[in-house]
Amino acid sequence: VQLQASGGGLVQAGGSLRLSCAASGRTLETYSMGWFRQGPGMERRFVAAADWNGSLTLYSDSVKGRFTISIDNAKNTVDLLMNSLKLEDTAVYYCGAVAPWRYARIRDKYNFWGQGTQVTVSS
Repeated sequence: VQLQASGGGLVQAGGSLRLSCAASGRTLETYSMGWFRQGPGMERRFVAAADWNGSLTLYSDSVKGRFTISIDNAKNTVDLLMNSLKLEDTAVYYCGAVAPWRYARIRDKYNFWGQGTQVTVSS
């Protein structure tokens, strides 16, 4: 499985940004997809995850109600729509693939990672 993240950038606090992760590989449907982020001097932390069918989703408490993860099976993309962005959302965001679903929150269980995309929220 190969993952390619995009969509990062500079946005003002309160604004919105959409990240996208393009996935390729023969067994995508066997994986769940997640987004993690890593702030300066911090470890990579869970943000959101969805199963490949999109019927199951998980969010960290810090983004619940503001971020939405979605999967487009036809395009093999995993998007993260981020609304009401805060300064503390500034981080490098990574998409990953994991199996099975019960590991969706656990960074060290992820099988594949894309490269990160920088999100910077300014005041």
